[in-house]
Amino acid sequence: MCGIVGYLGNGIAQDSLIDGLRRLEYRGYDSAGVAFHEGDKFSMSRETGRVQNLADSVQKNNSKSSLGIAHTRWATHGSVTVSNTHPHVSHDGKFVMVHNGVIENFGALKRFLTGKGIKFSSETDSEVLCNLIAYHYAELPEGEERFIDAVRQALPQCRGAYGIAVLCLDYQDTMIGARRGSPLVVGLGDEANVIASDA
Repeated sequence: MCGIVGYLGNGIAQDSLIDGLRRLEYRGYDSAGVAFHEGDKFSMSRETGRVQNLADSVQKNNSKSSLGIAHTRWATHGSVTVSNTHPHVSHDGKFVMVHNGVIENFGALKRFLTGKGIKFSSETDSEVLCNLIAYHYAELPEGEERFIDAVRQALPQCRGAYGIAVLCLDYQDTMIGARRGSPLVVGLGDEANVIASDA
């Protein structure tokens, strides 16, 4: 099973996310990745193999961001490669997402999005969902609720199970989590809020 961790708080997300992934290692995985919201861009590290490989990579980048998402992947769509490892970034660079579960109708959704000119860089159903959110976002007018409305429009189109965490470049203090069938818990605190696949 895949594992998700997200952090939004007053501290630095990096250490909390890596620690969270280590606590989820028991679920089994073949690759791991992390993404941070750096204000005007996302920074990302993805590695096949152990969480320690990712931890070494993340330490070199030394992000100071207080908002990030992380993932351990057990391949269901596509082979074990860096391009198939989460997090996935949308074609326009506006969204980054991690996903636990299986989108059963991802083929039809991918054909729809490809018909709209959207290009893909992985073999995963998860990248399809990330790009579906980006597609709806581009169709919506600007406004306070645009990010959450895009997620709300995309998810009913998906058949199957999901637990997701999504960040949007235009929203520097927002992380959206959603679930259907796959586990996702929310922890609310004074200094930080977290989401994870396991308490």
